[in-house]
Amino acid sequence: MKERFYSHGIKIGKLDRFSTAKEKKNTLEALADGRMDVVVGTHALLKAKFKNLALVIIDEEHKFGVKQKEALKEIAIDVHLLSMSATPIPRSLNLAMSDVKSFSEILTPPTERQGVRTFVKSYDDKVIKEAILREMRRGGQTFYVFNSIAGIEAKKKVLLQILPKLRIAVLHSKISAKETEDEMMLFEDGEYDVLLSTSIVESGIHMPHANTMIVDGSDNFGIADLHQLRGRVGRGTKEGYCYFMVADKERLTENAKRRLLALESHSDLGSGAVLAFHDLEIRGGGNIIGEAQSGHIKQIGYSLYLRMLEDAIKELSGQDKEVAQNIDMKLSVDAYLNEELIEEDRLRLELYRRLSLCESTGEVYEIESEIADRFGKLDTVTRQFIDVIVMKVLAREKGISKVSSYGENVYMEFIEENKDRVVLKSSSKDDDDIIATAMGYLKK
Repeated sequence: MKERFYSHGIKIGKLDRFSTAKEKKNTLEALADGRMDVVVGTHALLKAKFKNLALVIIDEEHKFGVKQKEALKEIAIDVHLLSMSATPIPRSLNLAMSDVKSFSEILTPPTERQGVRTFVKSYDDKVIKEAILREMRRGGQTFYVFNSIAGIEAKKKVLLQILPKLRIAVLHSKISAKETEDEMMLFEDGEYDVLLSTSIVESGIHMPHANTMIVDGSDNFGIADLHQLRGRVGRGTKEGYCYFMVADKERLTENAKRRLLALESHSDLGSGAVLAFHDLEIRGGGNIIGEAQSGHIKQIGYSLYLRMLEDAIKELSGQDKEVAQNIDMKLSVDAYLNEELIEEDRLRLELYRRLSLCESTGEVYEIESEIADRFGKLDTVTRQFIDVIVMKVLAREKGISKVSSYGENVYMEFIEENKDRVVLKSSSKDDDDIIATAMGYLKK
């Protein structure tokens, strides 16, 4: 930043654990009386006082908790807030998709940058040996991430048993700031073959000569952490290799399996956003008001939740005084966008969202044609989901507030309280008969 703003006379300071007590004191005083224009820092900035703060940039936004983000926003009222992340956490992505925050992507990678080849493997000394030796043969270095300070020295001994002549640097948060800096400089100069560390290397490190990453116990990390770690390699012109090691591939939990499969499948450049959508699907969207950064909206489903949220936002922001009436659909039929037809989570979420926003049957049928064109012939459950959306649109036009079914009976309840509910008799309990009965009445 100093290089970029040198000619503009902008004063830039730094505040982190490497700053001395005197430097911290001077920086905080300069911020309080307005002598410093920009400060780059860690969580230490949360307690700083500013004369006239206008812009807060949160880099690696996924590394901050809700309380810390709220504290950053509370530093001053009416500040511009820019959050940046290669893999937004579910809550942030949920906020962006719901129009609470605006959302944009940088999709152009640096020139000559290649994707990182990613493998998920059961732990095996032979794989470790082969990966490190391959990197050494092409004149490169390796990151080995082992996220336990207590066991890191024992892991170093294991690596030396596999490759006795290996030059290994060890780094973790208990090592002093000066020693950390010295060791990193030696690693950058090629004095070590392997940097054995905890996940502290996850962000802010640019080492074009280190192009193999081994993550030991990768099933204990989240999608964002693993994607960030993978981003430490392949930063030059050479192709990077990343190995996610687990104790036993066959005994992974379902969510760990889904996380690692998503990472292995999406190793191309700019795949962070796709992985974030996977994370949203796996863990749920969290709370907008509250501290949960993930969690499922179990009771109402994602598409209806988004619709309700957008209506509330429009009403509160005065964009649209006429909030559309929500229709309660409780039909005992199988109706959803089948993941066998539309495999990618991100595309399914987007289609749910678009269908929930349809105002006319024409819009619904346009999306149905698009699905058939992009993914092939609609299967039964997907076609029935389209029919349910069409029914919602027709019900809204007729002033109906609820469409439900029990056994062979289909019920219609009206918004106007003085109107009696309609009870229809279906020819059977089958999904297609219930849908045909409801649709027949709504189309009259």
